[in-house]
Amino acid sequence: MKQIFLTLALCLCAGIQAQVSKAWVADQGDGTYKNPILYADYSDPDVCRVGDDYYMTSSSFGCVPALQILHSKDLVNWTIIGAAIPHALPPVSDTKPMHGMRVWAPCIRHHNGIFYIFWGDPDQGIFMVKTEDVKGTWSEPVLVKQGKGLIDSSPLWDDDGRVYLVHAYAGSRAGLKSVIAICELNAEATKAITPSRIIFDGHEAHETCEGPKFYKRNGYYYIFHPAGGVPTGWQVVQRSKNIYGPYEWRKVLEQGTTSVNGPHQGAWVDTPEGEDWFFHFQDVGAMGRLVHLQPMHWHNDWPVMGLDKDGDGCGEPVLQYRKPKVTAKTTLLTPQDSDEFDEGVLGWQWQWHANVDERWYFADTANSKLRLYSFPVVSGYKSLWDVPNLLLQKLNAPSLTATAKINFSPIHKYKGERAGMVLMGMDYSALVLVNTADGLQLQQVECMKADKGTTETVVASIPAESSTIYLRLKVQTTPYKIKQSEGGHDHLVKAHWNYSYDGKKFHKIGNEFTVKEGKWIGAKMGLFCTRPAIVTNDGGWMDVDWFRVDK
Repeated sequence: MKQIFLTLALCLCAGIQAQVSKAWVADQGDGTYKNPILYADYSDPDVCRVGDDYYMTSSSFGCVPALQILHSKDLVNWTIIGAAIPHALPPVSDTKPMHGMRVWAPCIRHHNGIFYIFWGDPDQGIFMVKTEDVKGTWSEPVLVKQGKGLIDSSPLWDDDGRVYLVHAYAGSRAGLKSVIAICELNAEATKAITPSRIIFDGHEAHETCEGPKFYKRNGYYYIFHPAGGVPTGWQVVQRSKNIYGPYEWRKVLEQGTTSVNGPHQGAWVDTPEGEDWFFHFQDVGAMGRLVHLQPMHWHNDWPVMGLDKDGDGCGEPVLQYRKPKVTAKTTLLTPQDSDEFDEGVLGWQWQWHANVDERWYFADTANSKLRLYSFPVVSGYKSLWDVPNLLLQKLNAPSLTATAKINFSPIHKYKGERAGMVLMGMDYSALVLVNTADGLQLQQVECMKADKGTTETVVASIPAESSTIYLRLKVQTTPYKIKQSEGGHDHLVKAHWNYSYDGKKFHKIGNEFTVKEGKWIGAKMGLFCTRPAIVTNDGGWMDVDWFRVDK
């Protein structure tokens, strides 16, 4: 309890909404940690160190705020401190959900007092934002290198002041993949000044090589990159004395005898205490890509990650290990999940399904509530897949319970207005209050293959006893055996819905639901309020007292 109070005090002084999740905590409290350190979909994580502070960002695809920034003092305990793009991704005029698009595999770096984030948008090119204050306002995105299929970029400021950028290609847009390329940037790192030059072809030994990260150490240029595909791949490191090669390579991390499939794509970080660590993700399907932390050391100027039991230079992931040695004061922290909606702003854990429209919500600080206004769905609406005003956050534990207390105030002459909770993916399920001709109804709805344009169906419908109701989602993961060659996923995730009118006695409703991931992201849970497309003048709203995540 004393440690929790210390956590709150430190974070309130820093202007952070402190939180220790009830669902998943990696720090074991005995000097060790367990993997994943983040049981949530922080895909393609990248980390940089500034002094004794560590900053992480990850792929956010079309979700906004984009490029969430996490902070840690010890590489294990993390909290969200902001987002580099809080309102709109380019093109800002695009307000439709951008499933699987926009922000791919970012890289965060700190150089000469400035933070930079580079990322590839597979349909536009490589972008960059920068700031002097990592928790403050970031610059508007700059298109550093235009081109279809340019992805997974990472900069390097060389000893002579020249700036280089390594990147990969997305086969779906570029018509070429499994190669790594380098170009040179101007001194401001805002524009490519040379064409890209392919320096590695992975088609034979390392197909689907991508996600490169650029480093320099002891006179060697290093490119860390994954290969072999997301579910079943491995981590490769290349090195050369010349920035354009030729590069020699080694496989340095693979699944081996462990349950951690596809361990790759992440970040090397050194500590002031002289240790080295490597972050990577594990794709587990519906829950998304979870973040792991591996010990790392150097041998003959080659990195060795995880535990190298046979001494061949290629390690296996650890599931539990001692925490990094740090001299900085650390405390127990996790990324935010629950929200009491009394801060006047949304917690940084929340993301919309598209560029943000200021008309979607009102943070009612006077009453400590979040008000979501019903917003018209698109003409020809079939499912929530096409709805931008879904307020969602990541699932953050293998098993969890999420409960929201809501009050729905529809405009009664407008039938079809609805509000509730959703578990969103390419298949989705939701529990909603609906204003119908027969009065207010509580419905469980679902849509299978929503990404293919199928229509949502009603699974269960009962008269609602009140417009104030507690909605509850229960999620449970069951491990099962699967061959690594078949994809490596070993997590089957099921969910079901409950409701209550007094917050004490809950009743189950509808069907159990098999959770499905979204487009390149894990399934997400959250809130929404919509009305039919034909109602254009005004609508009702949903007031949310709180949203709480428990084990």
